[in-house]
Amino acid sequence: MPFLDHLEELRWRIIKSLIAVVIFTIISFAFSDQILDFLLLTTKNLKHQLQLQVLKVQTVFIIKLELALIAGIMLSLPVIFYQIWAFVAPGLLENERKYVVPVITFATISFIVGAAFAFFVIIPFALDFFLSLVPENVKNNIALDFYFGFVARIVLVFGIVFELPVVSLLLTKLGLLTPQFLRKYRRYAIVVIFVLAAILTPPDPTTQIMLAVPLLLLFEVSIWISYFFAKKPKKE
Repeated sequence: MPFLDHLEELRWRIIKSLIAVVIFTIISFAFSDQILDFLLLTTKNLKHQLQLQVLKVQTVFIIKLELALIAGIMLSLPVIFYQIWAFVAPGLLENERKYVVPVITFATISFIVGAAFAFFVIIPFALDFFLSLVPENVKNNIALDFYFGFVARIVLVFGIVFELPVVSLLLTKLGLLTPQFLRKYRRYAIVVIFVLAAILTPPDPTTQIMLAVPLLLLFEVSIWISYFFAKKPKKE
């Protein structure tokens, strides 16, 4: 295809992905109250008392819109991954296209696992840690929008970084990545991982380490995935 036709194809893939996000966002907004209640579960079993408060009239409405958008994006992930794959697939060989369903499934599950790990493990631990630093004569009153901003950021970051094995699988099948390359630059990857953890998380060492450790494990998993799916040299 000519270059402009590739751009036209990409434009339609993006439009279809955005349409899916809009549709799922509208559906999610209808269940925004249930989503809001679910996200408040992390405050139920904390060791330290946390009191959430609303400081602006429009806060709850804005939060519901943001939650609906995030839920819409998460529900649209299979569609988004498929559109990305459909754009790349024409340049692949026939035997490489059979991985479309496993890759999309693997990518979706990886994001869900990362988001669940952040919500049920990282966030309660981080909240208890931060709340334990507050003096006894000071109440833990936190604005509702700040709380959800904190939760949404960590959940999205962990969901994205858990896609590392998927990226490794895809690049390996395309012949752009080898397990030898990953092993060779493992030391540099460790430095990059800690730098990314410092950038993507709130400015505290605890959350940064709790992101860096899973990233290191995911990097090792990516090496094994790359080794498993790498093309083996044919025997004489």
